[in-house]
Amino acid sequence: MTGSALQSAVIRDLAAEVPTEVTEVARTLAARLGGVAVLFYGSVLRTRQLGDILDFYVLTDRDGGFASRYLWPDVSFQEIPAGGRVIRAKVATMTLATFERATTGVSIDTTVWVRFAQPSALVWALGPDEQARVTRAVAAAATTAASFAAALGPRQGRPADYWQALLRETYRAELRVEAPGRELQVLAHAPERYDQLLPLAWDAAGIPFHRGSEGVAPRLSFGRCRRLAQAWLTRAAMGKALNIARLVKAAFTFEGAARYGLWKIQRHTGVHIALTPWRERHPVLAGPGVLWRVLRAQNAAARNA
Repeated sequence: MTGSALQSAVIRDLAAEVPTEVTEVARTLAARLGGVAVLFYGSVLRTRQLGDILDFYVLTDRDGGFASRYLWPDVSFQEIPAGGRVIRAKVATMTLATFERATTGVSIDTTVWVRFAQPSALVWALGPDEQARVTRAVAAAATTAASFAAALGPRQGRPADYWQALLRETYRAELRVEAPGRELQVLAHAPERYDQLLPLAWDAAGIPFHRGSEGVAPRLSFGRCRRLAQAWLTRAAMGKALNIARLVKAAFTFEGAARYGLWKIQRHTGVHIALTPWRERHPVLAGPGVLWRVLRAQNAAARNA
């Protein structure tokens, strides 16, 4: 089987038009973080609400320290002037080689391949080689996701049924607290895309399937089904521990954590907390004091209402 149809679909996805400010930010991030390619993804890709937090993956060609090599990605909060405004971005950074490996599903991580089976845009690349590598990696993410969806989904159903099953299970494995039905919201933003992507990815993965009036049905061999089930059990068992380790790492290495947290607090509560040098240097230690100030301000506002 050939994956050329999937590759073409991925190329179209990655070429999605984005606001000029996003491209400008991507170039700045690449220069600032040593990137060879920059992917833009998340809700703002769809909504174009540039006042929200934008999500980027910056792929580099150089390894970081020990924690970066084994507990990727590095995460930072960046504020970048673009188009006459300040764009705020949450940025994940990892090597392109690690990204390529992660999308194949060979590691216990699920976050990368499930995230990039969803829409994203390649907004900057150093050259055609890097562009081609990212395209192949995103196609690999789709085949990995579709393969696990075949094992986790129903024996027969609509393409959306398989994606829903996959997303529900990955939320559990990743220690993500999502509202019930979150997977339905994700799919509702681009239902035709997901309907078309699943058979293309199955074809590229070498998974035969039947298409009938009641939907599609993957024809997994017993051996392949067992391997996928065993692989998923391993990821489900170890995924929470992996993501707890990442959270601990992020608590002490998240560049710009204090700025990010205080901006989110003001946006969601209306309470302004000044960014002091101490809070900038020690966001974890500053957390309880910030929480107390927010609660005090909210209580005062309630009394005066």
